[in-house]
Amino acid sequence: MRMLINVPETVVADALRGMAAAHPELQVDVENRVVVRRDAPVAGKVGLVSGGGSGHEPLHGGFVGPGMLSAACPGEVFTSPVPDQMVRAAAAVDSGAGVLFIVKNYTGDVLNFDMAAELAEDEGIRVAKVLVNDDVAVTDSLFTAGRRGTGATLFVEKIAGAAAEAGAPLEEVEAIARRVNDGSRSFGVALSSVTTPAKGTPTFDLPPGELELGIGIHGEPGRERRPMMTSREIADFAVHAVLEDRPPNGPVLVLVNGMGATPLLELYGFNAEVQRVLGERGVAVARTLVGNYVTSLDMAGCSVTICQVDEQMLKLWDAPVQTPGLRWGR
Repeated sequence: MRMLINVPETVVADALRGMAAAHPELQVDVENRVVVRRDAPVAGKVGLVSGGGSGHEPLHGGFVGPGMLSAACPGEVFTSPVPDQMVRAAAAVDSGAGVLFIVKNYTGDVLNFDMAAELAEDEGIRVAKVLVNDDVAVTDSLFTAGRRGTGATLFVEKIAGAAAEAGAPLEEVEAIARRVNDGSRSFGVALSSVTTPAKGTPTFDLPPGELELGIGIHGEPGRERRPMMTSREIADFAVHAVLEDRPPNGPVLVLVNGMGATPLLELYGFNAEVQRVLGERGVAVARTLVGNYVTSLDMAGCSVTICQVDEQMLKLWDAPVQTPGLRWGR
């Protein structure tokens, strides 16, 4: 397998050095693996910290900046960051208004963020935590107890980030983040396996002409394998799975997300089918985002995330954001 890397052992450090060179508006601590917005801490503002294994870019480091995260902690590829990283990030962004940890529901992330919260509070930092668990494909997986955290992480980070940027107190930012997660559901599909730098070969066997319905962002198994389906058929299956789990009774945000190797030409075509299904089901779409945002290295595939929103949440979604991976309105 051909990869644009030096050696597997330095992949994350090399990427962070490249991020620092491309984005001087960020403080990138390569040695300690922390990415912080350069103006942190912002007086009176709640800090938002997230993180997880590398390989899902732009999640999370690419979402650090005004209107979104205050800091992110990248772990090794598909491996949780450690509590020391999280405490360092919390200390860097805490202005005295408190810090919200946004945690995807993977066992390592949950345990390490829990430990980091205790350590940070010992240092006098007030911490709240929100768990993202939006994936409807499976209840438990190789990496989780309960549902996996996937595409809704972007919605939580953006909407809660806008609330924090507007000066909302910690309790309110936490409550908004929980509402976003509670109103979100996701479903992913793999058209190919993922290849990690350390292994150098596909991590699971997906024969040509087959796909995996309900795949996880680390390549975890989904619900079932089938012969290759059309974009229309995949949209029917994925959107049905999401809507059956949580039928919306109001307008929604839609994320049509690429897993890393699917071109935008195909993602936009898939979005047309997603919008068709939503229209047939009478679901009002307020906003749609299409692109590679919560990825799985070189996996071909897609995911759909739908989040029911109210007027306040939609206003926060539309609020200005300026990060490497998401920016508008500034």
